[in-house]
Amino acid sequence: MSHFEEHIQVKGARVHNLKNIDITIPRDKLVVITGLSGSGKSSLAFDTIYAEGQRRYIETFSAYARQFLGGLERPDVDKIDGLSPVIAIEQKTTSKSPRSTVGTITEIYDFLRLLFARASDAYSYNTGEKMVSYSDEQIKKLITKSYNGKRINILAPIIRSRKGHYRELFEQIAKQGFVKVRTDGEIRDLVKGMKLDRYKTHDIEIVIDRLKIDTSVDNDKRLTETINTAMYHGDDVLMVIDQDTQEARYFSRNLMCPSSGISYPNPEPNNFSFNSPKGACPKCNGIGQLYQVNESKIIPNPNISINAGALAPHGPQKNSWIFKQFETIAHRFGFSLNDPYKSIPDDAKQMIMYGGNDKFSVESKTLGVTRDYKIDFEGVANFIENQYNTAETTSLKRWAKEYMDKVVCGTCGGSRLRKESLYFKVNGLNISEIANKDIVEITNWFSDLPNHLSKKQLKISQEIIKEISARLQFLLDVGLDYLSLNRSSKSLSGGEAQRIRLATQIGSQLVGVLYILDEPSIGLHQRDNEKLINSLVSLRDVGNSVIVVEHDKDMIERADYVIDIGPKAGKYGGEIISTGTPKELKTHNTITADYLNGNKEIKVPEKRRKGNGKSITLKGCTGNNLKNVDVTFPLGKMIGVTGVSGSGKSTLINETLYPIMNAHYFNGVKKPMPYKSIKGLEHIDKVIDINQSPIGRTPRSNPATYTGVFSEIRSLFAKIPEAMIRGYKPGRFSFNVKGGRCETCQGGGLRVIEMNFLPDVYVECETCQGKRFNRETLEIRYKGKSISDVLDMTITEAVEFFEHIPKIHKKLKTIKDVGLGYITLGQQSTTLSGGEAQRIKLATELSKRDTGNTFYILDEPTTGLHFEDINVLMQVLNKLADKGNTVLIIEHNLDVIKMVDHIIDVGYEGGKGGGQIIAEGTPEDVANHKKSHTARFLKKELQ
Repeated sequence: MSHFEEHIQVKGARVHNLKNIDITIPRDKLVVITGLSGSGKSSLAFDTIYAEGQRRYIETFSAYARQFLGGLERPDVDKIDGLSPVIAIEQKTTSKSPRSTVGTITEIYDFLRLLFARASDAYSYNTGEKMVSYSDEQIKKLITKSYNGKRINILAPIIRSRKGHYRELFEQIAKQGFVKVRTDGEIRDLVKGMKLDRYKTHDIEIVIDRLKIDTSVDNDKRLTETINTAMYHGDDVLMVIDQDTQEARYFSRNLMCPSSGISYPNPEPNNFSFNSPKGACPKCNGIGQLYQVNESKIIPNPNISINAGALAPHGPQKNSWIFKQFETIAHRFGFSLNDPYKSIPDDAKQMIMYGGNDKFSVESKTLGVTRDYKIDFEGVANFIENQYNTAETTSLKRWAKEYMDKVVCGTCGGSRLRKESLYFKVNGLNISEIANKDIVEITNWFSDLPNHLSKKQLKISQEIIKEISARLQFLLDVGLDYLSLNRSSKSLSGGEAQRIRLATQIGSQLVGVLYILDEPSIGLHQRDNEKLINSLVSLRDVGNSVIVVEHDKDMIERADYVIDIGPKAGKYGGEIISTGTPKELKTHNTITADYLNGNKEIKVPEKRRKGNGKSITLKGCTGNNLKNVDVTFPLGKMIGVTGVSGSGKSTLINETLYPIMNAHYFNGVKKPMPYKSIKGLEHIDKVIDINQSPIGRTPRSNPATYTGVFSEIRSLFAKIPEAMIRGYKPGRFSFNVKGGRCETCQGGGLRVIEMNFLPDVYVECETCQGKRFNRETLEIRYKGKSISDVLDMTITEAVEFFEHIPKIHKKLKTIKDVGLGYITLGQQSTTLSGGEAQRIKLATELSKRDTGNTFYILDEPTTGLHFEDINVLMQVLNKLADKGNTVLIIEHNLDVIKMVDHIIDVGYEGGKGGGQIIAEGTPEDVANHKKSHTARFLKKELQ
C-alpha cells in the first residue's frame, strides 16, 4: 500500500482564514478536528476537503450535465491527495416537507410497506371479517360442493350503491346479448328504454346464467365459461344466488369480504404510501392534518351585532353585496342586523356560516305588496375555506388562514392513509399503529413477530424483517430510541436530524468512504454520547475514514487522531497548532490541551444566586409526552433545564412556556401545547427566545444588517464631506436599494445559479468581484476604508476601527463579547452555523437596554463552542442574571449545568419513558438524586 493510500494529504489550503496549511490526515481512522469557534475547523473539513471531493464527483458527470452546474469553484488549495468519495453529514440538511418523516428518511417505512404488501392479512372494514380471495378453480369447486342439487343464478355485480338512471348502461348490456338484470334485489327482463329513479342509490347485477348444479351431470365446461364471463363483467367478482332461498354469496379473485362482498385490490407497496394517490387519504392528501375553519375566530365577540362587525372577516356595516345577502337572510329568519349575533336563530347562523338556497315572499303590511326574495349564498366559512384551497396569491391564503385552525384529519385520524390500507394487518396491527410506536417498542415488536406469522408469511418476510431490525438497531445505537417513525422531520432538532442521517449511512454499509460530520453530539445527553461514539467507531471499523468537527471531551479522548486548529479565531486562527493521538495532544501547549488536562477549567461559582423571591408557576402540561407536569420557574436566577434527549425539555419550554409568554407580552400567535394554568406572568415584562434558527435565509442578510449596526455605519458614511458634496444619502450605501449597489448582482455580491436537481450554487459577481457596490459608491472612504472594506472587516477589527463612535462601538463590542470576534460584518447569514446565529441574536439583545425584568430562553447555546468560548459566553449570561433578569438555558453541557443556580431535570428516559420532572434545586441538590441520569454525570463534575 503506497503512502497516498494510507493518508489524505492537503497541501497549501487557504480557504477563508486558513493560512496556507499543509496537513496529513490518516485514513480509515476516527479523526477529530477541534479548536476555538471560528479557528477554521469547518473551513478545513467542509470548505476544503468536502468541497474538493464534491467537485471531483461532479467532474465525472457528462459535459451536458456539467453545463447546468456552472464551474464549481475549486477550493483555494494547491492539491489534495488520497481523497476517497466524500459524504458530509451536516445539521441543516433535513427536508422541511410535511411529507417527510423519520420512517421515510431512514427508509424503514419503505421496508414496512413491502412487508404489508407481501405478508399482511386483510380484514373487511364493514364486518371486521378476514378477507378471502379464490382462484377460478377453487370457485368452481366451492359452487359445485355448496349448491349440489340446487338451482342457482350466477351474476356479475356492476353498480354498487350509486345514484343514477342508468338508461345508457342498460342499452349497452342489451347490446352485449344479455336479457336479464337484477336491480335492487329484483330480477327483471331488459326492455327498451328501461331506466331507474335517478335520485335513489342502486345496486345492479347482470344475470349471466341460470343453471341447476348436479354432480352426476357433466356441466363442468358450462360452469367454467360462466365463471369466466361473470368475472370479466364483474371486475373479478361474481355473485351466486340460491333460487329457493334467495341467499346471495360473493366470490372474488381479489381480496373480498365473504358477507358484504366489498373487495380490496391485491396489496402493493404503494397502497401503504401516504405519498402515492393509491395509499394517501383522499381528504388530507396524505398530510394527516388539515386547516379547518374555526367559528370562534370568525365571530370573536358574539355579543355584538353583524352591523357592528361581529363577523371579523367582513368588519362593520358596509354598503356591499355581502351585507345585502345578510339582510335577505335576516328577512327570511325574522331578525335584525343590529341584534347581538348570539341572539340570532340557529338556522340563520347555519346559513350565514355554511350558506344555502332559498326562495320566500314577504308581505309588506303598510303597502300591502308581496315581495319575492331569493337567497343563493356560499356561506362565510365555506368562502374562507375555498379561498384557502384555491387562492392564487399567498396573501389571500394567509388571510384565510387567520380564521382557520390546523386540526388532525377526521377521515384518516392523522394516519395519512386511506381506509382500505388501514385494514391490512400484521400480527393484529396496521401500518400506522406500528409507525406510531417509538423505536424501542417497534424493535421489541419485530423481534417477537416471527412467532406470530404463518410458515408461508415467514418465508416471504424473513429478509424484510432482518433488514428492518438492522436499521432500527442503528437508530438505537445513535441514541434515538424515543423517536417514532411517524415523527415529522420538520420537528427534529439539528442534532437529531444529523444522527438520523448517520444511522442511515451506517445502514447503507458503504466502505472506503470519507465521512465528515459537524458536531454530531449536539443535543445529546452525556449518557447517550457513548452510543454515538460507538457508532462512529463502527463506521470506521467497516473500512471508512471518519472526520468529526467536535468539541466534546469524550469524543476527543476516543479519537485515533486529533487535529487542533488555532491559536485564536478568525484572522488570528487558521493554523495547525497540534496534531497526534489524544494522549500526545494533552502534552502540547494549547488551550484545548489546558482544558483536557485540567490546567484550565470553568469554575463552579462560589455561591448561587438567591433570586428575587418571585416565580412563574405552570401547571398541568400534557403536550407530546409530558405527563401532567407542574413546574415552578424561580425568577432572578439562571435556570438550567436538563434531561436525556427526547425527555420533553423542548415541549415544556419551547412548545408550552414560550408560546404562552409570547402571546401574553407580544400577542404571539403560536398555539401553546395543552396546559391547565399559569401564574406569575406579571412579574416579568418581556420574554426573549434566543434559538438557533438562521438569522436570515438569503445571502443578503448578515450580522451587520441583523444587529442594526449597518444603518449606523451607512449614516456615518453619508456624513463624510465627499459624500455630502455628491449628495449621497444613507440609502446610497445600502446594497438592497438601487443607486449605490452593483446592478449586475443587485447588491448580492453573488449570482445564484439555479440547479434543477441539486442545491443552488452561488458564484461571485463578475462586475463588482463580490464587492456589492458600484465604483462611485466605493470612492467614498472613511479612514481610508470603503463601505465594502468595512463589511469585510472582522468584528474584532471593526471594534478598534469604530472605537470613537459610541453607537457603533457598543453594538460591535457585544458581538465580540459573545465570542464572535472572528466573523466579518458582512458574512452571509447562510454561512453561519446554528450556534453562531444564536450568539448573534444574543448579542443583539444584549446591546438593547435591558429592564432587569426580562426572561431569556436559550436552547443549547453551547452548540459549536470550544471550552474557552463557553467560558466567555457564561460570563455574558452571568452579567444578565446579575442585573436581575431570568436566564433559562436548555442544555446538556455539564460546564454550563454546574454554573446555573437552579436545575429542572426532566426524565427519566426519552419518549414515552419521559415527560416527568424528576429533580429540582441547586446543582448540588440534584447531583445527589438517585435515579436521574444527569445527576450521575453532574456529581463527577462538582467533585
